[in-house]
Amino acid sequence: MKTTVLPSAYNGTIKANPSKSVMQRVIAIAALSSRPTVISNVDKSKDSLAAIGVIKAMGAKVDITEYFIKVIPQNQLVNPIWNVGESGLSARMFAPIAGLFEEEITIVGKGSLLKRPMYSVIEALKQLGLNVEHNDYLLPLKIKGRIKNFDLKLDLSSGSQLLTGLLIAMSRAGKKSIISVKNLKSKPYIDLTSCVLTSFGNRIVNNDYKRFEVNGDSILGRDEFEVEGDWSGVAFHLVGAAISGRIEIAGLNPNSKQSDKAILDVLHMAGARIKIESNTVVVEENKLKSFEFDATDAPDLFPPLAALAVFCEGISKIKGVSRLKHKESDRYSTIKEEFEKIGVKVERQGDFMLVHGGTIPKGAKVHSHNDHRIAMMLGIIGLKSSGEIEIEKSECIAKSYPGFFEDYVVLGGKTK
Repeated sequence: MKTTVLPSAYNGTIKANPSKSVMQRVIAIAALSSRPTVISNVDKSKDSLAAIGVIKAMGAKVDITEYFIKVIPQNQLVNPIWNVGESGLSARMFAPIAGLFEEEITIVGKGSLLKRPMYSVIEALKQLGLNVEHNDYLLPLKIKGRIKNFDLKLDLSSGSQLLTGLLIAMSRAGKKSIISVKNLKSKPYIDLTSCVLTSFGNRIVNNDYKRFEVNGDSILGRDEFEVEGDWSGVAFHLVGAAISGRIEIAGLNPNSKQSDKAILDVLHMAGARIKIESNTVVVEENKLKSFEFDATDAPDLFPPLAALAVFCEGISKIKGVSRLKHKESDRYSTIKEEFEKIGVKVERQGDFMLVHGGTIPKGAKVHSHNDHRIAMMLGIIGLKSSGEIEIEKSECIAKSYPGFFEDYVVLGGKTK
């Protein structure tokens, strides 16, 4: 599918889309709980639907309505094939959870996920005492046996998603466990996982992000859970308002543990007008200046930050390029390639991406590379380009934010 965006200005109000990061965690924990959980403000992105499919395979019953889902946990495996779709979080989160079952579990996926290495996952599963078969460190993974080791030592320089799965799995493994880690990236995501687990009844002891203690015999349970708004998705719209117009977005938790809430810090650095009232954020266009930001712990912010940098006078520097290689696309190379088409210079210096801003981008035919965040980035840039931007394969936004272009139009963006 192609979506063409036209120069326009934002001027509107929306409610933030639900957070798929929170949603996937809640789904997994609810399936391991002692009683049913009703989840409201439901995210229905492809990644969250894949997670729902996995817990059904685990034996949970899921009642889905327009406004909520009810997860009814059952301790009986229904299907040993767990399909995580293209979700890297689900692949790394559910792999340790497979160690709670006697049966052999096979984790399969599709698309770009099949090219994303699972080195750290396989190492962790082996430390747990599980047998693992893999396709040269890629999916599918065949996992056999129950967790029998409770003292792990891991290098997590590849990211935090595996640790999320371990914290959840070890909460139901029956014994206290110690997880010692080094080089942990994306620490705010671990805060998010710990926060959700705590709300279900299991407190994680975090010793300076180097040693985690997990009680393995807690009774997890929560009757209701409302998924908070997604800072990752609204980051694009907030950038859109900073470069062209004004918006209000409701349904955001100003105290959220989501790492991408840091978009507010960068917008402030760049000179955007920002106001926060309760759970509503207001951003208004202003003259923007270049910024420098370390996105190592928030790599999903690279695309909206790149869009912002295009319209900032001077050269903006974003650190953390090393975290971009194994996303839905190689995001540094993808951003550089697509920015060349619209006349914006991008270069790399070590772990920094440098964006030369201050020139109005030109209209062009561009490609999402089947990467949802690249498609959204290009849509936002189109708000203030000199001509139409035609985005090839724009349907990939369904991975995280199916209603992105609908909200884009509600806010005043023009498409055809």
